[in-house]
Amino acid sequence: MLSTDSDILRAAEDWRRQGREVALATVVQTWGSAPRPVGANLVIDQEGNFLGSVSGGCVEGAVVTEALDVIESGKPKMLEFGVADETAWKVGLSCGGTIRVFVEKVE
Repeated sequence: MLSTDSDILRAAEDWRRQGREVALATVVQTWGSAPRPVGANLVIDQEGNFLGSVSGGCVEGAVVTEALDVIESGKPKMLEFGVADETAWKVGLSCGGTIRVFVEKVE
């Protein structure tokens, strides 16, 4: 992973200059337990290549999939992912949480 979110934003600019279609996903809100803070970024290109992190695991995969739709349509999306406290406990987490991620095309 890149060292800072500013490195990820710089990568998004570089990818655009190279002619790649790009989307940027940003954590805009969290509740409870969240692996990445508000402001964390993930940049995705039209091939599904990505840098950075907004969460991890299956959430990251879902964000990449949604970002490909955003690249194609040009329409931004607000995504929300969560785990209930009861479910979290069953999979070994101390508590649940929710994150909201905004995905937009970089022009």
